Amino acid sequence: MAFSIAEMILLGLMIDWVFRKLRMPGLLGMLFLGVLFGPYVLGLLDPSFMQSSDDLRMIALIVILLRAGFELSLKALKKVGLQALLMSFVPGILEGATITWLGPYFLPLTRLESAILGFVIAAVSPAVVVPMMIQFIKKRMGEKKGIPTMIMAAASLDDVVAIVIFSVLLGFYTGSTSNIALKVAGIPLSILAGIAVGLLLGFILLKMFEKFNPRATKRTMIVIGVSIVLVQLQKVLSNINIPFAALVSVMAMGFLILEKHEKMAHEISSKLGKFWVFASIMLFTLVGAKVNISVAWDSGLAGLGLIVCGLIARSAGVLLSLYRSPLTISERLFSVVSYWPKATVQAAMGAVPLMAMKEHGLPTAPGETILAIAVMSILFTAPLGAVAIKLVGERVLKVETD
Repeated sequence: MAFSIAEMILLGLMIDWVFRKLRMPGLLGMLFLGVLFGPYVLGLLDPSFMQSSDDLRMIALIVILLRAGFELSLKALKKVGLQALLMSFVPGILEGATITWLGPYFLPLTRLESAILGFVIAAVSPAVVVPMMIQFIKKRMGEKKGIPTMIMAAASLDDVVAIVIFSVLLGFYTGSTSNIALKVAGIPLSILAGIAVGLLLGFILLKMFEKFNPRATKRTMIVIGVSIVLVQLQKVLSNINIPFAALVSVMAMGFLILEKHEKMAHEISSKLGKFWVFASIMLFTLVGAKVNISVAWDSGLAGLGLIVCGLIARSAGVLLSLYRSPLTISERLFSVVSYWPKATVQAAMGAVPLMAMKEHGLPTAPGETILAIAVMSILFTAPLGAVAIKLVGERVLKVETD
């Protein structure tokens, strides 16, 4: 396993550099690297490394949501509160519903399997969006209207909503969820519980850091460790039907520390940015390694067409969320393209249905199709969205000066 990790780190850094020189997102190179070294092509990765992929992908998701939390300013959020709230669920639900409806016409999936696919895809990528919005914030671009903050906050919550709905749907599919009304009601309750727990833990951590004054590296390790414990706590609570969104707690911790001690928050965020270099390599190479090339090829144009239909619905959802907002037409266009990239959730969750189907002795073909389309959505939307965000943002967002 150690040798496989070393391979992915060295080759991942190299291919990331090559793709960036070609003005393409480095994550694409990492995906291709994972596909090439995975069991469906060369089969060079240690099976034990593949077995650890779930935990490594979740850690990567935790790191990027922590970065988002440590950059969410309350002052900026107040400017865009309603729009950020609407964008956190309207675009994703419209996209997921569209894929649910159209899925059986495009792919060999049932309506429920299409719904599972829909809410794997119906999440914008923090891995692409959050770092780019952080750069805009640091350059004070769009700060007057709080546009980057709105998109970063909404995108992170959008992921949580998609993951919760996906988990409910997968529970129905595998027979582990029975009460739909309870589960639907649990979505807002889980978010509120996550916020409350995250704020409380953020306050406790802040006081502990102020009293003992550990180095920024140790603070960062503690924050990551607490976040992992929260994710494990969510799994325990879900078994007794207590709603709790751990990923919201992760963001809320960073948010509170930023509001109470900005310098400390920026130090931790900087350390998280460095750790993300490793986490992103693990995330994207491992998801690439799980792709069955033949299934992805068979999905072809039909899968791409379904993804495009979902993007159209998502874009309509963004515009609907921004109706009567103070944003100009060009700023709304920037918000639309910022909601295109797929990567993090699709990489973290794309293989989950396949593994669940194997565990429950169900046919695995739908799971392979879901994984293939999830990866296809990354390959199509990540470079398209990243380029569009950069080009439109540099032209639309105004630099604010004192």
